[in-house]
Amino acid sequence: METNQVIIPTKPIRHFLPQELSIDSWDRIKLFFQDLKERKISSAKELEKWMLDRSELEAALSEDMAWRYIKMTCDTANKKLLDSYNFFVTEIEPHVAPFNNELNKKLVASIYLKELDQNKYHIYLRGVKKALELYRDENIPLLTKIQTESQKYGAIAAAMTIEWKGEEITLQKAASFLKDTDRSVREEIYFKIQQRRNKDKEKLNDLFSELLQLRHQVALNAGFSNYRDYKFEELGRFDYTVKDCTDFHESIAKEVLPLAETADLERKKALKLESLKPWDTDVDLEGRPALKPFSSGAELLDKSIECFYKVRHSYGEYLEIMKTMGHLDLESRIGKAPGGYNYPLYEIGVPFIFMNSVGTQRDLVTMVHEGGHAIHSFVTRDLELVDFKSTPSEVAELASMSMELISMEHWDVFFKNADDLKRAKKEQLEKSLNTLLWIAAVDKFQHWIYENPKHTVEERMKNWENVINQFQSKVIDWKGFEEAKSRSWQNQLHIFEVPFYYIEYGMAQLGAIAVWRNYKRDPEQGLNNYEAALRLGYTKSIPEIYKAAGIEFNFSQAYVKELADFVKNELEKI
Repeated sequence: METNQVIIPTKPIRHFLPQELSIDSWDRIKLFFQDLKERKISSAKELEKWMLDRSELEAALSEDMAWRYIKMTCDTANKKLLDSYNFFVTEIEPHVAPFNNELNKKLVASIYLKELDQNKYHIYLRGVKKALELYRDENIPLLTKIQTESQKYGAIAAAMTIEWKGEEITLQKAASFLKDTDRSVREEIYFKIQQRRNKDKEKLNDLFSELLQLRHQVALNAGFSNYRDYKFEELGRFDYTVKDCTDFHESIAKEVLPLAETADLERKKALKLESLKPWDTDVDLEGRPALKPFSSGAELLDKSIECFYKVRHSYGEYLEIMKTMGHLDLESRIGKAPGGYNYPLYEIGVPFIFMNSVGTQRDLVTMVHEGGHAIHSFVTRDLELVDFKSTPSEVAELASMSMELISMEHWDVFFKNADDLKRAKKEQLEKSLNTLLWIAAVDKFQHWIYENPKHTVEERMKNWENVINQFQSKVIDWKGFEEAKSRSWQNQLHIFEVPFYYIEYGMAQLGAIAVWRNYKRDPEQGLNNYEAALRLGYTKSIPEIYKAAGIEFNFSQAYVKELADFVKNELEKI
């Protein structure tokens, strides 16, 4: 494709820190925290300058940490990169935490705080006050250990490979064969994947059991009876409650599961099967080979840029900038951590996209999903404080999941064949509903895990079976693979690395469907509302941000039914 001329951003001039600062020891940055702690503030203007200086320091530290994490996940077998990441976690962050607590105290105690624009700083200040409530010195070493231990999940998962036709391949690559039209191939691949996962079942159980007890102790230290209640506070869930989450679970089970089971019955009939097995859920119903939207990471990126230009010119430019700066690592390879992410870089304002593409339709969706996050990073890069840019997941995932559906209107870039384009859209819409079921299951499971921290491994497996049975189609026959089903929660990175960060995907999926509905009705206005919501960053509450997007922050059964029916109708039109 023809490359457009783009302006490459540069880091803003620092006003508090030196322009070049190597974070190779705590002593190197300690004096900046001491300055902020000891500085005399004599007016509201000086207080705001103090807040900006603090934010500049936070941005620099955050970006340094980000690059260490990015490099480590790109090559988990490189001990030097792991040591670099662990250095920051163990030698920098534990010193930062007590200072941040002191700085929060200083901010809240300032007599000039009331002179600041309360509308501008309300969301930020409520977060600061909540952090003060939760802070405990004794939790610093525990949180450090949790952070280092949780990263072991990525290393374990990255080492999982199978042999296929004489070649060692990653599980991500192996999963692409589950779309093969030869059922015997799908079954053999599925068996090999599960056999490999089973080898590390006990290792992952032991790792999670350790993380569970560490997290429970953190909660006890902070005065909570369980980690779930602590984490709700720590995540800043000011705008919804535990009951809202259980309402979400129930609404999804009642309104979405029947649609999934109807689709599975149709699948079983179309494939002429006596029983629908787990390896039959992704293959094309008409026996067509798997969709192949691209053949390499470079092609995926170029086509994504072209697609984003069609959505809105500036969105294409954002990806073009990232390409020029080398802020992407897209292809799957042995030794690379699993999953995908868009990591914000708060100082330069140009994020990094990481994923494991193997040429599938799912990879296309991952790319436009992370591209939605990237748009969010770009449109908030000029907000004054890091905290203004650091949005809660319910908002961050609205940006990404909406772009999955909005970009779908321009997927002809990837699919020149009209039938392939229809197939791709159908897969995406079916996924948008089925994903809600898995999200609800993972979230409900985590509630039980942390409310019952003394459970055994056997009880954990049994509870997952009970939960997944409430959200998984009864049409799928798991006979012979019951163990794979009972440990399938281990496939979800979030449970190990970022507990309770998952229901946000479900809330945002509902929001994304509503954003897409608005876009279908009036593309220009729908896109304007979407971007207006993103540009708010985290300067408004979640309901206010959703309202700016022209949608509701709502988990009621009636609203879920309304959106599910809309998707169902759109599927029927394809």
